[in-house]
Amino acid sequence: MQHLPSGGRRFQLFETMPNIPLAERLRPRTIDEYIGQEHLVGEHGVFRRFLETGNVPSFILWGPPGVGKTTLAKIVAAELKRPFHTLSAVTSGVKEVREVIESARKQHFFNTPPPLLFIDEIHRFNKSQQDSLLGAVEQGVVTLVGATTENPSFEVIPPLLSRCQVYILRPMEEAQLQQLLDRAITTDTELRERGVEVRETEALFRFSGGDARKLLNILDILLAASEGPLVLTDESVTSCLQQNIALYDKNGEQHYDVISAFIKSVRGSDPNAAIYYLARMLAGGEEPRFIARRLVILASEDIGLANPNALLLANACFDTVHKIGMPEARIPLAEATIYLATSPKSNTAYMAIDRALSFVEHDTTNRPVPLHLRNAPTKLMDEAGYGKGYKYAHDYGGFADLEFMPESLKGRRFYEPNVQNAAEAKIAARIAELWKGKY
Repeated sequence: MQHLPSGGRRFQLFETMPNIPLAERLRPRTIDEYIGQEHLVGEHGVFRRFLETGNVPSFILWGPPGVGKTTLAKIVAAELKRPFHTLSAVTSGVKEVREVIESARKQHFFNTPPPLLFIDEIHRFNKSQQDSLLGAVEQGVVTLVGATTENPSFEVIPPLLSRCQVYILRPMEEAQLQQLLDRAITTDTELRERGVEVRETEALFRFSGGDARKLLNILDILLAASEGPLVLTDESVTSCLQQNIALYDKNGEQHYDVISAFIKSVRGSDPNAAIYYLARMLAGGEEPRFIARRLVILASEDIGLANPNALLLANACFDTVHKIGMPEARIPLAEATIYLATSPKSNTAYMAIDRALSFVEHDTTNRPVPLHLRNAPTKLMDEAGYGKGYKYAHDYGGFADLEFMPESLKGRRFYEPNVQNAAEAKIAARIAELWKGKY
């Protein structure tokens, strides 16, 4: 990704403002200054064609943090002189989306290309937020550009995904990181003034993990932690980052990577990995209440009916973290993390409601509720048969054999018990006994 502008008025402005992070000072302004992603920006890359023809479809950039998703979107807008609107999925709701679309609509005149609407972390938009984009994309009011670290096939609704091209961005290779480092230390004013001697790069590149922004953030940390000429060695980089782990982990999108690993470790029943990532988040300054909220979601989404007590414990942890704060909050967080990681797992409730919602959203039939399930508050309704034939379950020992589904959905199953879990095996056995194979 990151490459230094070769000069010019804008670059000179950055040179006089050392408080601007190095990653921003070195943000490329043209496609020729962009490092990496040769398959997209190289001589025959699709983004070269966009700039040559001016024809830009809506597209989604999928790749890990720090590989140039935002930068590439800004370059396209700048080189084509398109208005560029940006929203963050973390802080924006449907209201903000509609306001930006209305602003774009006012800028879109007859026979002029539409403005670009850049949605950072589009995978964090919920369905209603993504739905609010559809009309503007379909009508050509905006050209949508999404950036995501998650597979858009799972995180972007099909109607929106079908209207976008998806381009995959790759982590930067060592040679590209070296190119970025060379240009940074030879071209950035502050680095030139300090003087940088590179003796070893293994630790620097390892900690960067293919993330250009992270490499530049590490250089920022090293500059702030020392005086005089900066000597880059594996030992100096490792020592400095260990002393500044909070600053290091809060830069860029590091916490998204770690929270993802934390969630997947709990879901994968690995308490040791889960505790390790919990420790990294806490040491990195992550908000404890954010972690506690994730544990509540995990308890209901991934453990569910296999151990209903998990949700109770996660809620208790959430309340406790609110009451006591850090550093003591680390203890209930650790307790809940280990409990959830070692609990049996089931996502059947999560899957059941999603199946039912998907069915209802696409079901165009107005299926009437069976008469015997309707109340009869008026004489006319009583005469029409409302409530007739209803059996009060408690009068029949707790279960009455009635049809509760609409007539056309008899026997339809949304909940599928996971019989590999002891708790749900009992539920499945009870359903089979009561309904005699109907479900």
